[in-house]
Amino acid sequence: MSKLMSAVNVGPYQFSHRVVLAPLTRMRAEEGAIPGQLMAEYYSQRTSEGGFLIGEATIAAPNGNGYLGAPGLYDDNQIAGWKKVTDAVHAKGGRIFLQLYHAGRQSHSDVQPNGAQPVGPSAVPHGGVAYTTTGWVENTPNRALEISEIADLVESFRSAAQRGIAAGFDGVEIHAANGYLFDQFLQDNSNKRSDIYGGSFENRTRFLLEVTRAVISVWGSERVAVRVGPSGTWGDMGDSNPEALFTYVAQQLAPLNLAYLHLIEPRVLGNVDDDTKDQNPVAAQLIRKHYKGVIIAAGGFKGDSAEAIIKAGDADLVAFGRDFIANPDLPERLRSQQPLNDYDRPSFFGGTDVGYTDYPFLRAEQPAMA
Repeated sequence: MSKLMSAVNVGPYQFSHRVVLAPLTRMRAEEGAIPGQLMAEYYSQRTSEGGFLIGEATIAAPNGNGYLGAPGLYDDNQIAGWKKVTDAVHAKGGRIFLQLYHAGRQSHSDVQPNGAQPVGPSAVPHGGVAYTTTGWVENTPNRALEISEIADLVESFRSAAQRGIAAGFDGVEIHAANGYLFDQFLQDNSNKRSDIYGGSFENRTRFLLEVTRAVISVWGSERVAVRVGPSGTWGDMGDSNPEALFTYVAQQLAPLNLAYLHLIEPRVLGNVDDDTKDQNPVAAQLIRKHYKGVIIAAGGFKGDSAEAIIKAGDADLVAFGRDFIANPDLPERLRSQQPLNDYDRPSFFGGTDVGYTDYPFLRAEQPAMA
C-alpha cells in the first residue's frame, strides 16, 4: 500500500495518506436540516491525523432537498451545527470539505417549502425516488426552471459557500453527479431546453460553470472542487454521447485550477455495484487524458484496486464509501492490511446511532483533544 499511504498535496493542504471519506448521504440531521452531536461524532470517528473527509451532500437552497434528514447550509441557523462537525474533525488533525448540492427533480413536494413542486432543467418524466416522512416514494413530477430562477440558484450556492467559511470548513465540493440538478443540466435525456442552458455542450455546462465560478469568488480556486459521474445512470440519467460530454466538462474545468476533480466510476449504481458494467475504473482513465490536475476516484474501490489506480496515474486519491461507513478507522486497516467490518446496508439512510457510530474499531478509540 505504499502509494495509497503516501503523502499528497491537494490545493493548499498536504495529507498524510490518500484514503478519502466519500460524501455519503446518511440522513441523520436534526430538525431544520441542522447537524447535531451524533453527526459530529460520526465524522470525528472517521478522522485520522492528516486525513481528508468530504462532507455529505448539503442542501444549498431551500428548494434543494430530496431526502428527509439531509443537512443544509441555506440558512444561518445551520452554521453552528456544522461548526460542531468541523471542530471535531480539526481536533483530530483532519480536514473536511463541504459538499453542496441541489436535488433538482430528484425530490418530492413533501420535502419542498410549502409543498411546492420540485424543479429541474426540463419537465421530463422519470422513475426516481425521494425520502419523506412516509419513506421512499416516487418523485413528484417537476417543473422546468425559469432563467431568472437559475440566476437565483447561482446566488444560493454563493451564499451557502460563504456560510461554509463561517462553519469552519476547509473547502467546498460542488456535487454535479448522481442525477441531481447539475447532472440534470449536463445530460441530454433530462435537459430538453432550447435556451442558453440547453442543446450544446457549452450551454448544458453553463450552469455548473457559473456556480463553480461563484464559489471560487468566495473561496479561491484552490479550495474548490467539482464531483461528476461520467456515464452515471442513477436517477434515470443518460446522455446520447457521454464520453464527449464529460470530456468537454473536464476540459472546461481544467483551466480553473481547482483543488481536485472528483470522479464516480459508472460501475456503481447508487450505493450498489452494477455487475452488468465493466468492473475496470474507466471514468478516471478517460478523464485523465484531458485533466492534469488532482483527481479523486470513487466507486467500488478496495485497497488493492485503489493502490492500482494511483500507481497507474489515473487518480491521485481514492474516496471510499461503504467500507468507510463500516470501518471508521479504514486508513489504519488498509495500512496494516487488517480485515474489514461488514457494512449493514439497511441502516445506511436515516435512523439512530445504530449502523452509524457503533461500528467497532481495531483498537479502542481515544477521545479527541479538547
